Amino acid sequence: MTNEEQVRQFFSEIGEFDHLVFTAGDTLMVESLDATDVDTAHRWFNVRYWGAFMAVKYGSRNIRRGGSITLTSGVAGVRPQKGFTIPASICGAVESLTRALDVELSPLRVNAVCFGLMRTELWDGVPEEQRNAMYEHTGKSLPVGRVGEPEDGAEAFLYLMREKYSTGQIIVVDGGSTLV
Repeated sequence: MTNEEQVRQFFSEIGEFDHLVFTAGDTLMVESLDATDVDTAHRWFNVRYWGAFMAVKYGSRNIRRGGSITLTSGVAGVRPQKGFTIPASICGAVESLTRALDVELSPLRVNAVCFGLMRTELWDGVPEEQRNAMYEHTGKSLPVGRVGEPEDGAEAFLYLMREKYSTGQIIVVDGGSTLV
């Protein structure tokens, strides 16, 4: 997702399709601003923001009438925490990109799903014991009493593909984390 020619080539070969869902992202290792390496920050933006931009730029041409695009964001952009400067910035940029693309590509629908903590391989870079403790602690603090599962995220994407009237929207799937 970081090589424009490869992205262009991929979409030129696959033909028409109905929906584009962009979920690419590498494992996040959050750090303080002082400890954040600028090259690493660039790499995260390259995958999560510029990758989404390129996928839409080249993929939107192949989407059949009535199809949609759904990008992926996170609650870090809405409610940043210490050490999340780069992830929060990317989330905010992706949400702005969603709204701008919706206007530009109309009548093609463009939305985003904004996730809270989900039990996915995104967190595999965190040692297992620490990761499980994070899931348990966060789950207990959420109004729903648990962290999200991949199935929760899939339902949000399916909703935005099936529902034909929502466009330019950011759907928050966070177990209530933005409330507590």
